[in-house]
Amino acid sequence: MKLYYSPGACSLASHIALEEAGVAYGAEKVDLKAKVTETGADFRKVSPRGAVPVLELDGGEVLTEGVAIMQYVMDSAKPGTLPAPGTLARARLQEALNFVATEVHKTYSPFFRGLEGAAREAQQQLLDSRLALVEERLADGRDWLAGGDYSPADGYLFTVTNWSKPLGHDLSKFPRIERLRARIAARPAVQAALKAEGQG
Repeated sequence: MKLYYSPGACSLASHIALEEAGVAYGAEKVDLKAKVTETGADFRKVSPRGAVPVLELDGGEVLTEGVAIMQYVMDSAKPGTLPAPGTLARARLQEALNFVATEVHKTYSPFFRGLEGAAREAQQQLLDSRLALVEERLADGRDWLAGGDYSPADGYLFTVTNWSKPLGHDLSKFPRIERLRARIAARPAVQAALKAEGQG
């Protein structure tokens, strides 16, 4: 398998999942502006969408979308690690992954397009409202976002909330999220993925 990634982008969550799975894989960095990989290949020939993450499977199939990649990696490389399909626990994992994808990740995205003034302030309020829902979910004393065990939802939340500091967004008002982030950051797989991307 080969992961196409951009350092610190949302593909970090898939990178973490590969490390958690302990599976052999390659990784190739992508220049998202130029749409060229570090070996000089045209990234649009790998994925017409031109976005990371992309996982190229050993048989040549290409899988996109982090939520799909993370579940595929864990299910295929470490069967039984994630809750079984059809269970409420699996639905809770998918609920958490989709919330991070559609409500948290996508609320960070506009900041990368240079928001200023009132538009930036409004977007920060929207982001805070989304993170407040995560903070509230953690209020029941759970150690991990989707329930009793670490899951790809934790790696994904860690990845997107990493963007707060460089964007000047204050996470300190969410102490439960900060404690969760510290637990995630301490995991060897997370450290390995960060190091591989030159982030650790």
